[in-house]
Amino acid sequence: MRILFLSTSMGLGGADQQLLSAAQVLRDRGHEIRIVSLTSLGPMGLQARSLGLATDSLEMRRGVPDPRGLARLVRIVRPWKPDVVHSHMVHANLMARALRLLVPVPVLVSTIHNVYEGGPLLMAGYRLTNGLVDHMTIISQAAADRFVGERIVPGRLLTVIANGVDTDRMRDLPPEGRVALRGEMSAGDQEFVWLAVGRFEVAKDYPNMLRAFADVRAREPRAVLVIVGQGSLQAEAEALTAELGLREAVRFLGARDDVPAVMSAADGYVMSSAWEGMPMVLLEAAAAGLPIVATAVGGNGEVVRDGESGFLVPARDFGMLRTGMLRLMALPEEQRRAMGERGREHVRANYGLQRVAERWERVYWDALARKGFTLEPSASR
Repeated sequence: MRILFLSTSMGLGGADQQLLSAAQVLRDRGHEIRIVSLTSLGPMGLQARSLGLATDSLEMRRGVPDPRGLARLVRIVRPWKPDVVHSHMVHANLMARALRLLVPVPVLVSTIHNVYEGGPLLMAGYRLTNGLVDHMTIISQAAADRFVGERIVPGRLLTVIANGVDTDRMRDLPPEGRVALRGEMSAGDQEFVWLAVGRFEVAKDYPNMLRAFADVRAREPRAVLVIVGQGSLQAEAEALTAELGLREAVRFLGARDDVPAVMSAADGYVMSSAWEGMPMVLLEAAAAGLPIVATAVGGNGEVVRDGESGFLVPARDFGMLRTGMLRLMALPEEQRRAMGERGREHVRANYGLQRVAERWERVYWDALARKGFTLEPSASR
């Protein structure tokens, strides 16, 4: 099968990472893969190229409609003749539907990666063009309930396929590696290292996390907060850190390519998001065996089982986030480890990357069959 993945971006986001990981699995299963990003290639796009995956960019500016991007896409698709175009995130999803008006596309599949993908105009775009897509997938039941309940997408078109994680990547560091990495974070054995990974954008609500952590630090001086990521609001987060008197307790590590190792060196994971879909980093944190405190938004409650593998708290409430963090820190170490192990087993059983790729593949075959196309399974043309 020839599969073209169309993504809004190929940067550092969880959706970008999910696409790249699944593309590798599907290539290994015998399919021919091509990736196209609307915007300039970021780390995930460059990594795709380094892995030998054909990867292109339409070089569109983020948030700026440009018909030249659609023309470039037509020039890519027309000679390559994919069997399936699988688009990801709202802008790429709408672009793929426009593409179908100009070029024959045997099967078009779209994936929604968040509970909230955009404002009323973009959601109207979905409603008006749902007839151009063969099937849609969405990354959590919570997101599906919202999109169907608000009649943005008809339920008959939608299948919940959660994000998947390569659990083999999430290995515990040897003791000497953990000590070295904690030393890099200026944290010794006595500190409790809270880890957060994610872009500095509105959805992640880092101000809520920092205010909660200020209270945690006041009561537990051994607490350290390590944040991995970058983004447009990083300067504001750093300014708030200084304002709260947390410069000695918060470490901004920037973008890292060794997140599994960093997770293995931490003691707990914290997520303060105001909204989410099915966050990859939460799946990774659970797969790494970290106990988790997270806001009860999107698919978080499908990953973190409250009271078993971590604690869920309301969004936009730093007092409740603080309470959850202190509650976790108060547990004996063996109980925290047991929580982490329960989370690890839950992810291994339900969110393995191979399983997710297989489910996407089944959506493709079923859609092709409904359209009357017959191809040999796991074979490229």
